[in-house]
Amino acid sequence: MDQFTGEPPQQAFTCRLCSMTTPFTYYGQKPPNTRAIVLLEECFVTKDPFSSEKEKFLVLGSTCSLCNIPVCVGTECSLFYTKRFCMQCVKKHLDQFPRQIQTELAKRKQASKTAPS
Repeated sequence: MDQFTGEPPQQAFTCRLCSMTTPFTYYGQKPPNTRAIVLLEECFVTKDPFSSEKEKFLVLGSTCSLCNIPVCVGTECSLFYTKRFCMQCVKKHLDQFPRQIQTELAKRKQASKTAPS
């Protein structure tokens, strides 16, 4: 029946770190129905389900620039610093990131340790 709705069939995006799975409608840097928006990376994108405006969209995730696994944009799964990095690669290569990024990640780690469960 999808062929009659005018909508392209949806594919599923799955984050390899947290296993979040959700349909996406576009992969690339220039989401459809947007005028002057060009994303800084190739992204998995879906229409914003909370908006009736066609040009509204949500970025779900991308692929790690080092190991090429698909990861969501969640802070526990990936980091964008000029390119997308999964947190596994960030931890492996932390010394190669700027000091400011290292400090921010250390603060996040400390905050998650002290947060009540």
